[in-house]
Amino acid sequence: MTGDIRGRERAAVTAAPESQAALDYYLITPATGADGAPAEAIVVEEFALTGDFRTVGLDTAGWTAADGVWWSSAAFGRAMREDPRLRARARAVSRPEAEAAYRDLGGGELPGETRLRAVFHDHRPLPDAPPLRLGPPRVADGFHDTRVYRVLFAGEPHLSRLADVVTLAGEAGDPQTRVIGTGELRTDRDVFTWEVRRIGPGVACCLDLTAQLGTASGRALGPLLRRLTTAMRHAGPVPVTVERFS
Repeated sequence: MTGDIRGRERAAVTAAPESQAALDYYLITPATGADGAPAEAIVVEEFALTGDFRTVGLDTAGWTAADGVWWSSAAFGRAMREDPRLRARARAVSRPEAEAAYRDLGGGELPGETRLRAVFHDHRPLPDAPPLRLGPPRVADGFHDTRVYRVLFAGEPHLSRLADVVTLAGEAGDPQTRVIGTGELRTDRDVFTWEVRRIGPGVACCLDLTAQLGTASGRALGPLLRRLTTAMRHAGPVPVTVERFS
């Protein structure tokens, strides 16, 4: 995986972020057993982040094909993470895929992201805390800062879809294997390493990212967290929160 992320991440650092979708898109499919049936709804989400990329809130909105109206619901966003049956019906898609589904379902042209944010009315605050210091800071020679993040997800990823996230461990298919895989990215002066871990087989997982920052701005960190979270979403699990440990 690392080669793929490495090439795309360098592009993300140098390219304008406006060229990529900022919101998260999902299709809600019919109940199990209706394979091939069109989606029932489109869901759009956005996490509110602090300046150091911790999550402090979540907005969830959706459009249901049956009635053709947009709605906003913090309860639905919570259910996507707490209800395994609903989560199994939620499929992460790109914005172009969401646009195609919206047209096919009779909605016309999917509104732009500025207009979609105007639909967010039922904001869900998330617990916020300063970085949890698990020990004294340990900054390696040649770096000015080390940060550790955990992105928590509900559900477990499909291993076959993790090629863009990690190099799989040899025993990744064993439900008792904690570390599913690892990845690494080196930019000009920063080094990022990460692990995908199971937290109870089939229940939850996380992506733990260690960032050793040699640049003063650390500008590669935000785009990388975004890319890794997006790749994990497309592998199946639904993001819950981002915590910073150091």
